[in-house]
Amino acid sequence: MILNQRAWLGVFLGALVAGCNGYHETAHSNKGSSEPAKNVAKITPGSNVQKETQEALIKAKPGSTIEFGEGKFEYTMGLSLTAEGVTIRGQGMDKTILSFKKQDAGKEGLLVNRGNLTIEDLTVEDTKGDAIKVNGGDGVTFRRVRTQWTEGEKESNGAYGLYPVQCKNVLIEECVAIGASDAGIYVGQSQNVIVRKCKAEKNVAGIEIENCIDADAYDNVATNNAGGILVFDLPGLEQKNGKRVRVFNNQVIANNHANFAPKGNIVASVGPGTGMTVMATDEVELFNNVIQDNETFSLSVISFYITGRPLEDKNYDPIPEGIYIHDNKITGGGKTPAGERGLAMAALLGTPMPDIIYDGIRNKEKMVDGKVPANLGVYFKNNGSATFANLHWNELNPMDLKASAKKIERDPKPFEGELPALPEVKLASAQ
Repeated sequence: MILNQRAWLGVFLGALVAGCNGYHETAHSNKGSSEPAKNVAKITPGSNVQKETQEALIKAKPGSTIEFGEGKFEYTMGLSLTAEGVTIRGQGMDKTILSFKKQDAGKEGLLVNRGNLTIEDLTVEDTKGDAIKVNGGDGVTFRRVRTQWTEGEKESNGAYGLYPVQCKNVLIEECVAIGASDAGIYVGQSQNVIVRKCKAEKNVAGIEIENCIDADAYDNVATNNAGGILVFDLPGLEQKNGKRVRVFNNQVIANNHANFAPKGNIVASVGPGTGMTVMATDEVELFNNVIQDNETFSLSVISFYITGRPLEDKNYDPIPEGIYIHDNKITGGGKTPAGERGLAMAALLGTPMPDIIYDGIRNKEKMVDGKVPANLGVYFKNNGSATFANLHWNELNPMDLKASAKKIERDPKPFEGELPALPEVKLASAQ
């Protein structure tokens, strides 16, 4: 039965030479301050910028600043930083542009393997792979950074724009991500995360919080992506199960872009027209969001089982538990479902699709007297006139749509309730 269901629907979802001035280092004395002097490497555009930039990154020490001037900086290879406590700064997203359009070596635009890092006020364009990846850093700040692929939305675009993974104490604020073939803003397997006041557009997934513990995503705009905001847990990763994720005060509007992810990628199965999805993550609170005009799925809460993919990670929890979705405004969605999966679900559910879709899969091993403990429940409250469907996925018969449709529960009352508010994520860098 499970195999038939999977087959039926599949996934539901150097130093710097810069112009005439070249590269130069200065020391700020910070007179009158208790802070130590900081080395500042100032960079302006020039024909030797590749070598000079990487040299500046190699020479960087804790407390160093690498400051780019105005202009366009062209690179043919990826850049890397291995020093702790470095600031990389431009003059503004529209004034300092690091272009990798001619990149022929390296997987990322910039790869960083340390923390206490700040990157701010610049744009990274047209990287061969990920735009900026930070791996394993403690204390990571992206502020007013834009990542973009300028030749349209293509499968060959880099997977991720801003990409901190296995990090701690991450702040992403006032950033813009455009054209990523996976996620524009992605935070994975990380702890203590804030993503706020950002805009993601024309990506496959706008903002993705994956396998994270303690994360807040708020005051963001996700529009014209295939999927707006996704909160996922996936198996086979070092940090197995995410929890305590709040998504609030966001505008998730008209995410109806074609899905241009490479085939086989998990997000390749995100249906165009997806607003918000919670999959497998526990303790998620979604509130005060505007979810509007997403033509396939406005908001869904699903288990990993609905993807139809094999599950071999015994330490991974595939079922979302402790989910509280309240006080959201959900309008105008589900009118024109797109993609193979969207059309299949529309055949089952009709159009317009329900505003809130829950697959209804629960962990029987955790039930007490046939009921899910209150703290592990899934609850919906005060979401206006949002329509609802519990698919009862385990009970569907893919060979009989009519009988399956009768099993779908449209009444949200059994899921009315509330959970205690999740705690605010607090970061010193976010004050």
